[in-house]
Amino acid sequence: MGDQMKNHRGIVLVFLIPLLLISFLVYVNKPPQPQASSSSSPSKSLKIFSINAHRKLSRTLHISSPSFSSNSSSTYAVIFDAGSSGSRVHVYNFDSNLDLLPVGDELELFEQVKPGLSSYADNVTAAAESLIGLLESAEAAVPEELHSSTPVRVGATAGLRFLSGNTSEEILEAVRDLLKQRSDFKLESDAVAVLDGIQEGSYLWVSINYLLGNLGKEYPSTVGIVDLGGGSVQMAYAISETAYENAPTPSVGEKYVKHTYLNGTDYYLYVHSYLGYGLLAARAGLLNVTGDSGSPCILGGYNGSYVYSGITYNATASSSGSSIDECKKVADKALRISDTCTYLNCTFGGVWNGGGGVGESNLYVGSFFFDKAAQVGFVNSSDHIAKAYPSDFEAAAKIACQTKVKDATSVYPNVIDVPYICLDLVYQYSLLVDGFGLDPSQEITLMKQLKYQDSWVEAVWTLGSAIEAISSSSSTADL
Repeated sequence: MGDQMKNHRGIVLVFLIPLLLISFLVYVNKPPQPQASSSSSPSKSLKIFSINAHRKLSRTLHISSPSFSSNSSSTYAVIFDAGSSGSRVHVYNFDSNLDLLPVGDELELFEQVKPGLSSYADNVTAAAESLIGLLESAEAAVPEELHSSTPVRVGATAGLRFLSGNTSEEILEAVRDLLKQRSDFKLESDAVAVLDGIQEGSYLWVSINYLLGNLGKEYPSTVGIVDLGGGSVQMAYAISETAYENAPTPSVGEKYVKHTYLNGTDYYLYVHSYLGYGLLAARAGLLNVTGDSGSPCILGGYNGSYVYSGITYNATASSSGSSIDECKKVADKALRISDTCTYLNCTFGGVWNGGGGVGESNLYVGSFFFDKAAQVGFVNSSDHIAKAYPSDFEAAAKIACQTKVKDATSVYPNVIDVPYICLDLVYQYSLLVDGFGLDPSQEITLMKQLKYQDSWVEAVWTLGSAIEAISSSSSTADL
């Protein structure tokens, strides 16, 4: 029996030893596997527009997972929005999937001051110093050990575009110096610049669709945007690839449609910025139409002047008071509705309208549209978002234009610059209906903030810029 066991063991060893040797060779030649890390995640590849205002908007940026310091699981970005009506700071915090994380008790830090940088055209030092309070708030929101790795950007919008000579660049240089001297944030050489209107519109489209969770979906599932600032108005929405291929090319300026890649999906984004057609600039435009004559857009009994971009305009009411019908005529002239259209369809001023379609059917409309609607009361000022119709602005304008200036303060206790309330509402209605061609009964979404997870986030372009700023790798390509 013992001899038989020895014979069996010998047979087993004859087969077992080669098998063990083969297994060992396979193991030592196995390629190394990547190590898991608590701060790593599947790469998210986004491609959006560059903020670099010193170049034409002709490149895109691949966005992958952000870089993190060894002792942090998140990264911050500080973005200043230097608009014509005021300056604002936004501080965002992202995880490795580019999802937003809280900043303190909220999902972002947002603060603002008035007036805007362009109001300090005669004192560039004071312009820069107007940002100190916002900068200090941002520094307090970002952990001190992350200051040196936190990018900071200042995007100046339409207000600075209007300044003459070198004034805008002198203001920006003063802001650069302020950030270098007073802050440890990471400041790139081109991080303080005048933001091109098309970039602004593109960033906003990305921001809104990011917050709504639309990026990566087919273009009919995205929403379009209209953003009425003080100096300019932007429209952006996604169109089909066929519409992109057949899109006209303007004789001057940027192309109407940008091809971009976001979250695994190709988008063809119609975007146009109308400089000089923001609400504050439009007041000047409408008053310029009537000149020294009384304006049918100014509340009856008002006799004053309006200053915009250093130019003074007569803002005296006509002898018969304000009139919605007469003011509409003035607004259409200021919008250049009757300009020759060399395309199949135009908005105003001879600009191609993008062709319309499903990408435009669901519009999110922001900034002064929401503010004025809240001030006159057809949306609740405490709401962050509201459904409305262009006709709501017309209905509000009918009431406003029948109001005398002596009664206006009691009728509209929340309205700023109350003598212009008829003008503002008429212009907003005319812009939507006569300018952008919306049906008066088309439902639109007025937005101030959008809900993301369980928090409310400002519906502005800065989020798109922040996503780009914290991207860890980039490459360029022609659009």
